[in-house]
Amino acid sequence: MKGNNDKKQRSLWMDAWRRLKKNKLAMAGLFFIMILVVLALFTVVVDIVTNNVFYEEHVIKQNLRLRLQGPSMEHIFGLDEFGRDIFLRVIWAIRYSLFMGTAAIAISVCIGSVLGAIAGFYGKTIDNVIMRIMDIFLAIPSMLLALAIVAAFGTSLANVLMAIAISYVPTFARTVRASVLIVKDQEYIEAARALGAGDARIIVRYIIPNCLAPLIVQASLGVAGAILSIAGLSFLGLGIQPPTPEWGSMLSNARSYIRDGWHITVIPGLMIMFTILSLNVLGDGLRDALDPRLKD
Repeated sequence: MKGNNDKKQRSLWMDAWRRLKKNKLAMAGLFFIMILVVLALFTVVVDIVTNNVFYEEHVIKQNLRLRLQGPSMEHIFGLDEFGRDIFLRVIWAIRYSLFMGTAAIAISVCIGSVLGAIAGFYGKTIDNVIMRIMDIFLAIPSMLLALAIVAAFGTSLANVLMAIAISYVPTFARTVRASVLIVKDQEYIEAARALGAGDARIIVRYIIPNCLAPLIVQASLGVAGAILSIAGLSFLGLGIQPPTPEWGSMLSNARSYIRDGWHITVIPGLMIMFTILSLNVLGDGLRDALDPRLKD
């Protein structure tokens, strides 16, 4: 019985992947995100191999004599207001924008899934208490909540990560709760309970896995929002601090020089735009691919 269920699950995921591959726009978004992941991993390897020497000599080292130099064969994206190579800084910034956004959403998914599953499974008083707390957080704009947390605890990477993660927990809690309310009355849940499975096992083994489809879609869209929030915090001076490269802080530092060098604002802005666009079209593609009502 268990083997048949596992085979059915694999078949469903393979069918979703087959439908996703037919969505050219979603696959283009996935391809762009995979390129960013590879580049981010490459920068990590370079830093480890060179013991951060390359980073210090070519990414953050200033050369004021060449400041605001436009794109050229030697520096394809030009140099910024401090004479630093924009191409290298944009590449090195991927790890902070993409990886921190992904990590923040991963934390939000874990916490929100547990809270939403407990609220939907038990209902009544527990549901009311948890969801009213989530409603309080939802009443505060996520960016404003993140600003308050960072302003209160400081502008370290850990605090930025915590601020973004907390601000997205209510979204995932409500998403999982809505799915659990549908799933918990299914026959296989009753069968598992009849066989002696405890509440924790039923939630972890049967309910949450069957809520993954909307959770995956929401998470892919959440990463886009988290990246925007990180960039916004950095733009306001409350996120990742200079000289560490980050797309939002690059835009913030360059806005005073926009008339002297268009490239120092346009290029980081385009990176943010294409990344968010890729994640959004990928999320839309995942939503269509994971919708069981869609048939070829």
